[in-house]
Amino acid sequence: MPSTIDQLKALLGSNHVLTGEDANRAPAGIVKPGEQRHEQVIVRPSSTEEVSEVLKICHAAGQSVVPQGGMTGLVNGAEIIDDEIALSLERMNVIEEIDTINATMTVQAGVVLQVIQEQAEQSGLFFPMDLGARGSATIGGNVSTNAGGNRVIRYGMTRALVLGLEVVLADGTVVSSLGKVIKDNSGYDLKQLFIGAEGTLGIVTRVVLKLSPLPTTQGMAFVAFEGFREMADFLTYAKQALAGNLSAFEVLWRDYYRFLTGDDMVHRQWLDYDFPYYALVESTGSHADTDHDQFVDTLAVALDKKLICDAVITRSQGERNALWAMRDDVQSLVKLWPLTGYDISLSIDKMENCIEELEQALRQHWSESICMALGHLGDGNLHIVATLQSEESAERDAVDRIVYNLIKKYGGSISAEHGIGLQKKPYLSCCRSGSEVALMKTIRLALDPKGILNPGKLF
Repeated sequence: MPSTIDQLKALLGSNHVLTGEDANRAPAGIVKPGEQRHEQVIVRPSSTEEVSEVLKICHAAGQSVVPQGGMTGLVNGAEIIDDEIALSLERMNVIEEIDTINATMTVQAGVVLQVIQEQAEQSGLFFPMDLGARGSATIGGNVSTNAGGNRVIRYGMTRALVLGLEVVLADGTVVSSLGKVIKDNSGYDLKQLFIGAEGTLGIVTRVVLKLSPLPTTQGMAFVAFEGFREMADFLTYAKQALAGNLSAFEVLWRDYYRFLTGDDMVHRQWLDYDFPYYALVESTGSHADTDHDQFVDTLAVALDKKLICDAVITRSQGERNALWAMRDDVQSLVKLWPLTGYDISLSIDKMENCIEELEQALRQHWSESICMALGHLGDGNLHIVATLQSEESAERDAVDRIVYNLIKKYGGSISAEHGIGLQKKPYLSCCRSGSEVALMKTIRLALDPKGILNPGKLF
């Protein structure tokens, strides 16, 4: 009987079953210093039908498969850990339809997020999900991790932007539900099982995305605050004053802002370093005659009420791009290596105390530790970066325990938008009960009884 690899080559052709050095190339995406890739075999199907046949072959042989998209995840959720086959969806990169009447886009899983954004805009529509890795991240990975990003405050997470889904199960069964309707209560909403499942229940191959009207106005400012309470109060006020137009509220703690705009960095210093908190505030709308004045008036009233201390309002698209580039430049943090990062959720009223307690705990154990925070305050998502004294796994594990035990204490989530993958697997119980984890495992066993899809992740 032909080997599994021989069967896959017969199916896809030798050019699309990479082995040896060809398979061990570094995929696109975020690569940490010293990181090694361990792919031994990469298969590259070009259609749902080919994905189905690949999984039938692998299922029959008991061969584990790890789906891979743009490889921009930060929790090693698409990492090869043993002798799994990597299934890359890079060739499934076609936008199949843009429906301007229903405001939907049907795409294959390998389409890059930025391409979706640009094609929607060319059709006079808007796909609002946005994140720093937009130029590499693929929509299949975004769906599989339920990606968040910069505009969740207004448009929601990925699961709020998916109308239909096509998925291939572990045994090769194709489940296709590519509907375009928003309201559909005809039984279980099966697509929600796969959104955020990190490729452990099925492999996403096609998606129907919900588009929005294209905003025609954009107001943006960089704002400084005297304290956390003032920042939270301004967020509440801005939501009301901007009448639903608030589209981003990105917070930088002072240490992180100072780092991004330091002498050896390319980013402009927008405001003095005199304040503990700063925020990028964005409002988008469609009324050119009133939106700008409404945005400026909102800031002016907030200044009178002492909710904000200072602000710079952008005056051009170039300035808006520069402000977003500063916020998105998390890759520059590699200059502080070794370090470790966290993607957490907390209710807004608990953030200040939690971060202060974390900083104290880290300095108590490592006096030279640097802890910086940033995040999407409007949806309760913070990103925390802590420097390490060495790359020893024991030190990283010690910091993990401090962070995740605090998240458990404050009733938050250990993963706001990046998933669990390998990195957070030992700490899932910090935010999920035993009965919840047991139910997750039951669902996984029902859909993949042999456990061949992305093994070792989540649990």
